[in-house]
Amino acid sequence: MAGEPGYVLDGLAVPASIDELHSLLARAGAENPEVAAADLMMFETAVIEIAANVVEHGRPSGEVSYCFRLHVLDDRLEACLSDSGEEPCDMPVTAELPHEMSERGRGLALAEAALDQLVYQRCEDRNVWRMVRLRN
Repeated sequence: MAGEPGYVLDGLAVPASIDELHSLLARAGAENPEVAAADLMMFETAVIEIAANVVEHGRPSGEVSYCFRLHVLDDRLEACLSDSGEEPCDMPVTAELPHEMSERGRGLALAEAALDQLVYQRCEDRNVWRMVRLRN
């Protein structure tokens, strides 16, 4: 990503970290009122869905560290979420929504639908999620 991130959050991938991400994204929205509320909401949905997967599935549980970097650019919102989970993500990024009665498995499909670009890579010993939402 170009330039220094305007918003940074590091910590352990535990349930409280989801609240910290919500707070950081709310601050980004308040400090950048030119960003359309719909864009911010869709971007936040994607970020939270992916972060929740890291919290739930990251191993060893409660010991996975994460790093979130957000850029608010003139034409897009761009973020990177990386984590130290020992295992790579085994779910396809182009996930389809599960059956309507299923109670699980919607996170990646929702994130993909909310973003213009979602890329997952395993880089060395980290899971790296790159997220882009073009601004309207």
